[in-house]
Amino acid sequence: MANGEFAARKLIRDRKKWRWKDRYYKKRIFRKQHGPQDPLEGAPMARGIVLEKREVEQKQPHSGLIKAVRVQLVKNGKQVTAHVPRNGAIKFVDEHDEVIIEGIGGSQGGPVGSQWGMRYKVIMVNGISLEMLRTGRKEKARR
Repeated sequence: MANGEFAARKLIRDRKKWRWKDRYYKKRIFRKQHGPQDPLEGAPMARGIVLEKREVEQKQPHSGLIKAVRVQLVKNGKQVTAHVPRNGAIKFVDEHDEVIIEGIGGSQGGPVGSQWGMRYKVIMVNGISLEMLRTGRKEKARR
């Protein structure tokens, strides 16, 4: 391997060539090229319109229904299912409301616990925090 005073070009070229032997580099690059795309496109939160309210069954061994909404993102038109956290919070979310969603925070951006494929949660409805609505500290704006 060259390591003289004028060897920089060869060192750079060799580094580019041999990093393909590194499995972590290869995995990272190929995932960017044709892996599952992140609907939020790297952003921590996104705005969307509620298409429908639904209930999703939990994975085994738990039983129960998770309250969720189907959201179409404003930025790119992709549809995701978002969890509406806490008791009674689903009552404050209606169809055609504008919501802000964020990642739930599972490992590698995945779902948490027994929630089936649920990677996002609702945090705001029509510009008002869902927690404020739920605890009665604020009222939802009438349109």
